[in-house]
Amino acid sequence: MRILFDSKLQQFKDPFGTLLPEQNCTLRIHIPSQLQAVKTECRFSGPDGESIMTVPMEKQGQIGAYDIFRGDFCFRQPGLYFYCFYIHKPIGGFRLFKFGDDTNMEAGDLWQVSCIPADFSVPDWAQGATMYQIFPDRFCRSGDTDLTGKLEPYTVHEDWNEEVHWQPDRQGRVLNNDFYGGNFKGITQKLDYIASLGVTVLYLNPISKSFSNHRYDTGDYKTPDPMLGTLADFTEMCDAAHQRGIRVILDGVFSHTGSNSLYFDKDRTFGGNGAYNSQNSPYYSWYQFKSWPNDYNSWWGFDTLPTVNKLDPKFIQYIITGDDSVISHWLNAGCDGFRLDVADELPTEFLSILKTHLRKLRPDALLLGEVWEDASNKRAYGISRRYFVDGQLDSVMNYPFRTAILHFLEGKDDGKALANTVRAIQENYPPQVLLANMNLLGTHDSARILTALVDDFAGSRAEQAARHLTMQQYQTARQRLLMASFLQYMLPGMPSLYYGDEVGMEGCKDPFNRRPYPWGQEDPILLEHFTRLGQLRKEHEALRKGDLTFFEAGDGKLGFSRSCGGKRLRIYLNRSDESWDVPGNKLLFGSGTQISAPTWLTLSPMGFCVTEE
Repeated sequence: MRILFDSKLQQFKDPFGTLLPEQNCTLRIHIPSQLQAVKTECRFSGPDGESIMTVPMEKQGQIGAYDIFRGDFCFRQPGLYFYCFYIHKPIGGFRLFKFGDDTNMEAGDLWQVSCIPADFSVPDWAQGATMYQIFPDRFCRSGDTDLTGKLEPYTVHEDWNEEVHWQPDRQGRVLNNDFYGGNFKGITQKLDYIASLGVTVLYLNPISKSFSNHRYDTGDYKTPDPMLGTLADFTEMCDAAHQRGIRVILDGVFSHTGSNSLYFDKDRTFGGNGAYNSQNSPYYSWYQFKSWPNDYNSWWGFDTLPTVNKLDPKFIQYIITGDDSVISHWLNAGCDGFRLDVADELPTEFLSILKTHLRKLRPDALLLGEVWEDASNKRAYGISRRYFVDGQLDSVMNYPFRTAILHFLEGKDDGKALANTVRAIQENYPPQVLLANMNLLGTHDSARILTALVDDFAGSRAEQAARHLTMQQYQTARQRLLMASFLQYMLPGMPSLYYGDEVGMEGCKDPFNRRPYPWGQEDPILLEHFTRLGQLRKEHEALRKGDLTFFEAGDGKLGFSRSCGGKRLRIYLNRSDESWDVPGNKLLFGSGTQISAPTWLTLSPMGFCVTEE
């Protein structure tokens, strides 16, 4: 017999998930009577292993062959906490650890619980939203563009369907300075198309004036890249999006700038007043020179991306607190929030100042962070991050869901690991963050989801450029994507659609995941599927804000429900090799699903559906 404790079940921990300051929490642990436990303690520690408190647990009664021990506690301050149990016997005792969803008497992990601020709020419009991500240069080009002031050198593809440049120059550098001319007017022109996908949030990769096509090498924070259009064009795009119920968020790139920028100006493009040119530059204190001017800290060693001192008062004033700060500039121009590039590299103090001031400028502005792991217990550079326990971020990029979905579709997991991943995020994240999580399958930093589902090739760029899915691979990938995206849209959070994934774009990692949108060459099966998924989320509040409960996970089968306002939807996915009969007769949407009896449905292999009770 094993000692029983599962923090995800209310019979053992009540309430489930994160706590508020002074909120009482009850723990119950079931210990086999044969162990003769005389008392039990719950021992809490902080993220750095420091002891926080010990909670005594008294024997409450007995159920069958188990003694039930109960303890109550609360936290006075927000924070990230970990705990294990110590079981006292008549002689000696032992610690009890976490082992998956089970327990282990010898070694294992600690359980986790977070206490979040009582006033932690997330914009309502982001909870249960549907996002569309655009790499601005590659989505749509409309009209002529005045390229005065465009940073040189650059090339413009004459043919929208040409291959992206990937070859290094004579010095072995990949400059990323080829452009297709996608612009704000092009996005505005396609807003009805975007809205037809059920989209309520538009996320744009960087738009500021920059040398490269990805624009993460900021040249001027407050000026749009001339290739994209003017500030007026941007505002017009935002206004048109808002008229369609679509919010707009921008990439905030605050860990580094470009070397070819107003602030560093290594090439003297901006008049020679940058930190590289003069120690009297107003931007000199932004940077960290080991030996001025040529030896300086840069992002991951790329000398074209000098890192900034994020806590420099002048930098904070310019980006956040000044009357015409970068964030106020773009909010006034029409955007509704920011996605923070490499959030792990932004100090806690910087994030706190940014979040506080952002909320003062716009009470419902969104702050979303790029985090690749479980953000609740993330450690970066030896420091435990406080994204949620200090209310610093409203949302994060949900890569854990992506990894779990891929493993399930590729047959590396029978469904149990996916359910456990979802449950862990559900337990560790504040509920309002869970509903605003950016649930992604494809992004500008990962291989196209169609490719990722069937081909993990990691060869040279030349090999990747020539690599395309065979017809058989495409058919397999599309079938898997239908199920993967269905799961993505059914789970709590904000499903994020990377431009072109909805019509069958393929490609390995950067730059082949950033090819132009294939207008006129769309896969109609995928497009119809994603359109219907977007409509479903708009029609059913349970998919946007409903509670989540798994009732099936294993043997290639998944079943869970989403409940809200007295309505309950049941979701089924069958990745097994056999048909699966499930209860239900009110079918809302599905594939590979047949009504087999008045109250039963049959899911074929790779079939999925959502029903309403």
